Amino acid sequence: MADYDVIVIGGGPGGYVCAIRAAQLGLKTACIEGRGALGGTCLNVGCIPSKALLHASHQHHELQANFPKMGISAKEISVDWKQMLAYKQQTIDANTKGIEFLFKKNKVDWIQGWGRINGQGQVRTGDKSLTADNIVIATGSESSQLAGVTIDESTIVTSTGALELKKIPQTLTVIGAGVIGLEIGSVYARLGSEVSVIEYLDHVTPGMDAEISKTLQRLLTRQGLKFKLSSAVESVTRGKSGAQVKFRSRKDDSEQSLDAEIVLLATGRQPFTEGLGLEEAGIALEAGGQVKTDAALRTNVEGIYAIGDAVAGPMLAHKAEDEGMAVAETIAGHSGHVNYNVIPAVIYTHPEVASVGQTEQDLKAEGRGYKVGKFSFMGNGRAKAAMSADGFIKLLADAESDRILGCHMIGPSVGELIHEICVAMEFGASAEDVALTCHAHPTLSEAVREAALACGDGAIHA
Repeated sequence: MADYDVIVIGGGPGGYVCAIRAAQLGLKTACIEGRGALGGTCLNVGCIPSKALLHASHQHHELQANFPKMGISAKEISVDWKQMLAYKQQTIDANTKGIEFLFKKNKVDWIQGWGRINGQGQVRTGDKSLTADNIVIATGSESSQLAGVTIDESTIVTSTGALELKKIPQTLTVIGAGVIGLEIGSVYARLGSEVSVIEYLDHVTPGMDAEISKTLQRLLTRQGLKFKLSSAVESVTRGKSGAQVKFRSRKDDSEQSLDAEIVLLATGRQPFTEGLGLEEAGIALEAGGQVKTDAALRTNVEGIYAIGDAVAGPMLAHKAEDEGMAVAETIAGHSGHVNYNVIPAVIYTHPEVASVGQTEQDLKAEGRGYKVGKFSFMGNGRAKAAMSADGFIKLLADAESDRILGCHMIGPSVGELIHEICVAMEFGASAEDVALTCHAHPTLSEAVREAALACGDGAIHA
């Protein structure tokens, strides 16, 4: 008899959710995590700490830029960076301790250490060998490397080091205009750093709706971020007072350079599978290093599954959570399922960006007929009252059936607003269904309804 019904390797969002759900379904479950705290990259050095600093720096910006307009004044405004980092750590601790409590509540064994698969149904951690009927690989991801760039996490940093800087840098160069680079760049720009962003492509936020991408770049430029697009980084050299980034323009082949106190490498992430024993266990991998799985997230070795950043697809915590729940359901004999067509994505800059479903680029490439319903937050009373009227909502619907195909937003709290459309898409709703649903006034969510109305006879407040 095996020691466990399920052993989950990795205690990040996918792993801990999988473990809790498996235990709730009556399976004897253990989760192996060697970090020293549960929650993985997301809770410890990623999503949660970055959102804490985004929130704190946004409050600082509001105090400077908008509070006086509302009749609120402060004579002296200062940033206590040490206290801001302490606030960030308190936020991390509250979340990770919460997962420990949930493990105890649901009787999940947390085995502290690094797991290695020794074969079908066999896991080793330290000097301990364990057996399980089912093993779930949930080891997450790590920052991608770039040729010519050596990370030291003090001057040349990944997101991990960027969230632990000893002081606010006067200058920061970000390599990569994706989600991580723009969010962390926004934090330091609000706190007074001169931020430059170098991107290989000719636009920011690769994969996002093109119109949203252009609008976000324009608004971030207005906030002080400087962009060097269509630029290929060739090297980063550390000096006495910072580092120099050399890059080449892909437009005219000219060589350029930027000096900065801190350089952030934010070119994406790659699966973290080092030391896991995948090759020895005979587990197949994709060309990009992801664990190869079928539609039910099974690997080619019976009884071994993989989820989250370790497998193909968007590297999003909530995608990992959905996959973790689906695998637990499958192992328990139920029907686990993930709808990959309805996974929202959010960028927590200000304004926020949120999207779900297909983009206009996708639909044009597919040759599908579609309708566009757009509504600007300038027409929303609540947004104007909050001095956050930049941005718009774009709803895409099938030209014939009116079924919602996608939605792309930039504006205040769109990371929350997007979920109305996610629910609508899960139920196969039409734009008219959303347009005919009463929305409370005055709320930001009225803008969603107006965009849906714009897919038909027209928005009311446009």
